[in-house]
Amino acid sequence: MAIPNNRLYTPTFWLLCLSYAFFGGSFNMILPELPSYLSEMGGEEYKGLIIALFTLMAATCRPFSGKLSDKVGRKPVIIFGTIVCLICSFFYPILTSIGGFLLLRLVHGLSTGFSPTGMTAYVADIVPVTRRGEAMGIIGVSMNLGSSVTPPIGSFLATSYSTDIMFYGSALLAMVSGILVIGIKESLNTPEKFSFHQLVLNKGEIIAPNALYPALVCGLSYFGFGVIVTITPDMCEHLGMTNKGLFFTSFTICSVLSRLVAGKISDIYGRIPVMRIAVLLLAISYVFMGYANTPVLLLMASGFVGFSLGIAIPAVFAWTVDRSGDHERGRSLATIFIGLELAIGAGALIGAEIYANNIDQYAWAFVFTSVLTLTALLFVKEGRNYRLLRRA
Repeated sequence: MAIPNNRLYTPTFWLLCLSYAFFGGSFNMILPELPSYLSEMGGEEYKGLIIALFTLMAATCRPFSGKLSDKVGRKPVIIFGTIVCLICSFFYPILTSIGGFLLLRLVHGLSTGFSPTGMTAYVADIVPVTRRGEAMGIIGVSMNLGSSVTPPIGSFLATSYSTDIMFYGSALLAMVSGILVIGIKESLNTPEKFSFHQLVLNKGEIIAPNALYPALVCGLSYFGFGVIVTITPDMCEHLGMTNKGLFFTSFTICSVLSRLVAGKISDIYGRIPVMRIAVLLLAISYVFMGYANTPVLLLMASGFVGFSLGIAIPAVFAWTVDRSGDHERGRSLATIFIGLELAIGAGALIGAEIYANNIDQYAWAFVFTSVLTLTALLFVKEGRNYRLLRRA
């Protein structure tokens, strides 16, 4: 259902972008304060699980969201994810034990396991083929704008009022995200009625083979993000940054700036050269992050990482769509999200293990991350029977 006349910026596209911004803002709003929140409960040793449980659930349900997106439709998958995000945000102030908190982090991961799959598949359905990279860059900008604005607000609400108010603010953003897409028309041409047998996955429905290389590149690139969200809040405190949300704002603003042009560049020059440059920049930026020892350097390093990821990810997502047919688009995008989320979860756990709540070990976590990131270059290549889509 591609838009004719090479038209990208339609009212539906902008509604999706706005909804994605509120969705991203909802679950990112609370991230900077969660390590301290868990420590106050007495669960300091479980910091690595804050992100790991969230991403584990998101990755686990991706095959289901991908299949349902291709069968039932993009829109139901999007709305289901926003409802889960809304409910979980309301329950954080109620389930105040360590076990209850970790359970909520697990369930909360359902939201990102569903909404982004449906959202990116919907965008791929409605945009011109020759502007896929640009479209993936802009939809990513939307998520990043929401993610950049809300963490400082979340930190402000938590420190000036209470963490409960922060959680209720997160719930409000999720509700707005869902309302914005209620009126859009389903983009899947022949959606089926939902039935529970659709939740039974065959072996070939879990991973899309044509998306394996993109998933590996995406995962190896995003491993460091799991390290960042788990241990960098401690570095912010160590360096005297009272509003830890500013770190994520720097990350996201720079990611937005690069996404605005990087996706379009990949449409013109191809996905492969753009991804290779991005991986090299990302490996350098992780080393910079590890040795940043002042608030200014930490903010600069955060921006460098965000800028590099902003170059890589639109190209990776467009590459995935290039390699997939119309009737497997949801499954292919779900596969790439599986790679992303498993990597973030692994980064959270491994980063926390290397760091071990010892600020002297902080740099080693990022040196390891940098070396691992470089291995993504092994998979930045075209498989048999695939070619890069170039701008006509």
